[in-house]
Amino acid sequence: MKNVDDLIASAAELADRGLSKGEIADELNVSRETASWLVDRSGASSPSQGSDAAPPSGPQDIHVDWSAIGRDSKRMDYVARAMADLLEDDGEEVDLTIGIEKAGAPLATFVAQALDTDLGTYAPAKHQWEEGDIDELGGSFSRNFAQIRDRQCYVVDDTVTSGTTMKETIDAIREEGGEPVACVVVVDKQGLEELDGVPVYSLIDVVGVGRE
Repeated sequence: MKNVDDLIASAAELADRGLSKGEIADELNVSRETASWLVDRSGASSPSQGSDAAPPSGPQDIHVDWSAIGRDSKRMDYVARAMADLLEDDGEEVDLTIGIEKAGAPLATFVAQALDTDLGTYAPAKHQWEEGDIDELGGSFSRNFAQIRDRQCYVVDDTVTSGTTMKETIDAIREEGGEPVACVVVVDKQGLEELDGVPVYSLIDVVGVGRE
């Protein structure tokens, strides 16, 4: 995708397939507000009047397209090894890697392999989000993978946009009695060094530069 029109068309296609706005945000690596704006612009739904609606002029966001990595298992393996390298100095007792669904899960699979840990996945609340307060929704850990059970964990995702999903995952791990030791992503739009006391590492930091 090279421009906003392409993003709008993609948002419309995903909405027509029945994805929630939160899932569309995840698929397009944009914020929930940006996803809502794209869907509204596409005409796939009526314009939102909720408190989370983006302004008519459009949101301030950055779209990240890492599909050249994601569609090739060898490339993903190389990138995941670099992500694992960022984590290796944090936590000698870590034996579980948690991937945030959807895109973080395949990356976490390769990271877990590189670090020789078990693998777990977390589905965040935003996958159910359409409009309104996301705090009313809840995420969940998949029972098909390893469970927390008071273990130390790494957290893996593809992109940090606002940090909300990463913090939600950190909180969910703690609620299960686990200890999140460090997080790692491919791209960080916020330039985070830590989140709620947990170090956040990234292969790429995006820094916005503008004029007053």
